[in-house]
Amino acid sequence: MKSLHLNMYKKINYITAVLVLLASISVNAQVTTQSPYSKYGIGNLKGVLLPQFRAMGGISTAVNKPTGYNNINIQNPASYAGITSTTIDVGIAGTFTNLKKDGATENSFNGTLSHLALAFPVNRHSALSFGILPYSELGYNFSNKQTIAGTPGNPSTSDVNNVYTGEGGLSKAYIGYGYRFGDHFRIGANMEYLFGNLIEDKGVEFVNDPSAFATRLQNKNSVGGISFSYGAQYDIRLTSKMLLTFGYSGSSASTINSTRTFMASKYLYDGSTGDGNVTVETVDSIGSGKSNLKLPLIHNFGIALQKDNKWLIGADFRTGKWSSYAINGVNQGLQNSQGVSVGGQITPDITSINSYFKRVDYRLGFSYDKTYINISDQDVKQMAISFGLGLPLANSQTRGTFYKMNFTTELGRRGTMQSGTLQENYISVHLGFTLNDTWFKRFKFD
Repeated sequence: MKSLHLNMYKKINYITAVLVLLASISVNAQVTTQSPYSKYGIGNLKGVLLPQFRAMGGISTAVNKPTGYNNINIQNPASYAGITSTTIDVGIAGTFTNLKKDGATENSFNGTLSHLALAFPVNRHSALSFGILPYSELGYNFSNKQTIAGTPGNPSTSDVNNVYTGEGGLSKAYIGYGYRFGDHFRIGANMEYLFGNLIEDKGVEFVNDPSAFATRLQNKNSVGGISFSYGAQYDIRLTSKMLLTFGYSGSSASTINSTRTFMASKYLYDGSTGDGNVTVETVDSIGSGKSNLKLPLIHNFGIALQKDNKWLIGADFRTGKWSSYAINGVNQGLQNSQGVSVGGQITPDITSINSYFKRVDYRLGFSYDKTYINISDQDVKQMAISFGLGLPLANSQTRGTFYKMNFTTELGRRGTMQSGTLQENYISVHLGFTLNDTWFKRFKFD
């Protein structure tokens, strides 16, 4: 008995250390995404999907437990009620981006910790989950050149570069609880803390006048505040092995506190080399401007049909009232978003002993979204095809331990090249590791 307790404490200390380390990495990671579309709103939204759900196009609202092992479905906290063992999920992600406009192209890469989540049962009817993951990414760097006409006293023209840059993003730390009523109905809720920095610069550079000072205006928004999400799921048992699930989840319209800082500076710009990063003088700096972000009401509806431990297919529909998004009471000119996802997975034979590949989960999905961005009366739309594998690793039947590696690839496009707008193509790769174990379980001894 004593050795059992010592072993359990070692595990608790180990996972606590890992959680603290990875949370620190997530908080301090530098966002280097390169997407001009992230200039709008709070950046490109990352969602709250783990790799196993992204591989199915993002369906998750009505997904509980497709196969015998436990998943953490942050999208719908009602699903926590189906968790029967301690579950840890951690992962990384990388994105290759290709930008196209007017015949010009540009490539970039961004890699980061994608998520860290833990869940464990509280009793036979409920479970608790907490973790941290990215919520949005802000990262862009582009410019446009204009020619300023001369004056009667100085007829020569001047070329001016208007430079726009942004970096940062928001992260989400959450704690959630799910409860099951009877055998078919589950509800749940997350309390979330959104935090991070949104930093945007606008600069003016005089290309053919090296003696003229360039100017830069920086707007930094430091965000930190509480929001809530919630959900429900209802099962209908069609046969002994066939299950139909309906799901709903949503996020409340929350007002998040923020602090805005404005700083104006000037620097020298060398038009021949493009160098101009050394600040000569800070002209003005205004800090501690209290502000707030009003986030929109978001709804998700889902349906899923599954044959236990064999296959699952489903669809999600989502909508967000981003037209109400405001900073310090000022509407930001976004539009309401809508999206749909369809997808599923199949496991040929989860009990197979002779063939490893029959125990693998094979996943495929598609998603389509009308984003909250509208440029020149054109909706910016996003679509993606995703596929992935759930690869079972070594497990112990006697201890109830199970490991799985989830690998997902997304091929997506945001925007279009019609009417001279920007097309953004991306390939996102996600790798997650899921552990199920019997930690915190009470054992009986004869």
